[in-house]
Amino acid sequence: MRTALTALLAFAAGVLLMLGLARHASPPARPADGKSTVAEVRSVPAPAPATTTAGDDGNDAPDSTDNWPNKAPSPEQVIYGQRDMLQKALARLGPRIAGRPNLYVLAFGADGGEDVFRNEAEYAAKLFPERFGAGTHVLVLENNPNSLEKHPLATWSNLEASLDGLADVMKPDEDILLVYLTTHGGEDHSLLVDMDPLPLDQIAAPDLGDILKKRPFKWKVVVVNACYSGGFVPTLHGPGTLVLTAARADRSSFGCGSDSDITYFGRAWLVDALNRTPDFMEAFRQASGEIAQWEQKDKLTPSEPQMDVGAGIADQLALWRKHITPGPAVAFKPAPSSATPAGPTAAH
Repeated sequence: MRTALTALLAFAAGVLLMLGLARHASPPARPADGKSTVAEVRSVPAPAPATTTAGDDGNDAPDSTDNWPNKAPSPEQVIYGQRDMLQKALARLGPRIAGRPNLYVLAFGADGGEDVFRNEAEYAAKLFPERFGAGTHVLVLENNPNSLEKHPLATWSNLEASLDGLADVMKPDEDILLVYLTTHGGEDHSLLVDMDPLPLDQIAAPDLGDILKKRPFKWKVVVVNACYSGGFVPTLHGPGTLVLTAARADRSSFGCGSDSDITYFGRAWLVDALNRTPDFMEAFRQASGEIAQWEQKDKLTPSEPQMDVGAGIADQLALWRKHITPGPAVAFKPAPSSATPAGPTAAH
């Protein structure tokens, strides 16, 4: 009896041991469709990172907050403060000048990893009011480690909120909205929107088209300074809209990178051409010729900037120009660098 009892207990212990090992060694079962369940994702902890000491050769995974400035508010504080920052930025816009078309400029510098896009957004904020005087109003949205407390972020949400705010202070059937977007562009005709470590939504050509179509602006100038930006023309084309892009739908544009102060298109259209003429379309023609010369000299594949002129917008821009007396040329000065140069990046 005692021998049988001992054998039974040993067998039971063996069964329990095998069940315990199976529980710890086997991965959680997947559903029949092969997709993870929420429970599975939460129940499998990530492996603990290996610890290293000074002088070790281990390759630690980069911390997503490594590039966040030490003296800036935390990422959460920055996101939480966007509504207030945007309201204050809108409140700082000068009063509308009655009896004439006003120009409202929204500059959108979307990639926080390179100062070149901040430089263009902030130069636009200086150029348009100084060059074209009263009746010109500028709002800047930008992603950059050094301006987190100066300007609202360039995000999808802030773009929509800004346009709603501008619609409240403009006369949408008379005034002209100019949206200047500068960042990297993808072959899928999307714009990079980035301010690490914040999880920001990207903006594709159909998205931008939908955002603008939902607003009441009759007269628009939309400038997309990015690679492959010609792919935005079909979704932005329409009556009352002038579309300017830095490249063809299947071509790169040039001039970004950590060692650059401004892109080819930004320099040619903003700095050079608009300081010679207040005519946006003539400025585009001059800029396109200048860019072609630079690309030929540098032996680059031509970017071929694109222009699409919707019905009526040329006449409305001419009416706006009748009421302005252009001021002197506005010098371009880049903002202090936020990073150590890491070598050139030709296309953007």
